[in-house]
Amino acid sequence: MTARLRHILSLDDFERAARRHLPRPIFGYVAGAVENGATLRENRAAFDELGFIPRNVTDVSRRTTTTRLFDRDHAAPFGIAPMGISALSAYRGDLVQARAARDAGIPMMMSASSLIRMEEVAAECPDTWFQAYLPGEPQRMTALLERVARAGFRTLVVTVDSQILSNREHNVRAGFSTPLRPSLRLAWDGVTHPRWLLGTALRTLLRHGMPHFENNYAERGAPILARHVARDFGGRDHLTWDHVRQVRQQWQGRMIVKGVMCLDDALLARDCGADGIVVSNHGGRQLDSTVSPLRVLPGIVSAVDGMPVMVDSGFRRGTDVLKALALGARFVFVGRPFNYAAAVAGEAGVRHAIDLLADEVLRNMGMLGLNHLADIGPEKLMRMTGIRHPGMPV
Repeated sequence: MTARLRHILSLDDFERAARRHLPRPIFGYVAGAVENGATLRENRAAFDELGFIPRNVTDVSRRTTTTRLFDRDHAAPFGIAPMGISALSAYRGDLVQARAARDAGIPMMMSASSLIRMEEVAAECPDTWFQAYLPGEPQRMTALLERVARAGFRTLVVTVDSQILSNREHNVRAGFSTPLRPSLRLAWDGVTHPRWLLGTALRTLLRHGMPHFENNYAERGAPILARHVARDFGGRDHLTWDHVRQVRQQWQGRMIVKGVMCLDDALLARDCGADGIVVSNHGGRQLDSTVSPLRVLPGIVSAVDGMPVMVDSGFRRGTDVLKALALGARFVFVGRPFNYAAAVAGEAGVRHAIDLLADEVLRNMGMLGLNHLADIGPEKLMRMTGIRHPGMPV
């Protein structure tokens, strides 16, 4: 372990280290939410309302974090959620995270809003999932799906909660914009963060040229400094579930629908042929004052009757992961902490973050009296404050 990682004892430590390492606009983009940040706070508050009921003096010497999802076993019950422009906060950020996930035996979702070509990631890490924002035009949607299939991805994640561009005032206040606009303030932020400037920004420019949005469409997108780059993220407000059905008809691999927060959408996703869903409020980055996925998770799990339900948004601890599993989630995805880990220490940082979270899950299983994650259920939880969850003891 490098000296830089010796004092990183939790995922929250990576956030503090990344705040020091990254220029203010870049850190602000990763950390920020929308408007007043109510959803961001709600995502964490929901975990604090739930307490465990441990069972002691049981033989937990055979405990394992191995988790079966779809057709394969994963080393832990969590994976890496998609995060746009990761290569701006860490050198080759998407590849760094994909390699670490591959070596750790967990899945990673590559974001459509990434700055590294999907073909490069798929060639090196073929089990990576690809997360797509559906283009607004049918022909561009078809062309994108053909490109994703040619690249070798077997799992497509269709995100359905981003038809409307959100109001990210925090980004503006932090000095981040799309397109990224050169300014004296941005230059000063870079100069005062020399490790990032030399190790990520200049290294990327010298070796790979100006970053582009590479994967929103079948064709290459605009460079991050282009004035018209924002057009690549608009034009989706007319999309309906018929477009998801079109994807299902064309896509021959596994299809996951991400961004589900209500029973009706969960049932529609199932009826459209989804193989699984991700209950998610986009990490608090879309509609402010949205409830935590944890609150709606049990009802959705019950409604879809056996279809794999995954969840993300706000996860930071092994106890968080276990609470979601107890409420019926099959798997958990974690986003920002792995981005911070890549920024702070590259691939070694992401591996360390994965190990920290996996160790917490394994340790907490022992204290709960569990050998297998399949044995955890709502009887292990009790509401401490707030809204009662269906099927949970009072």
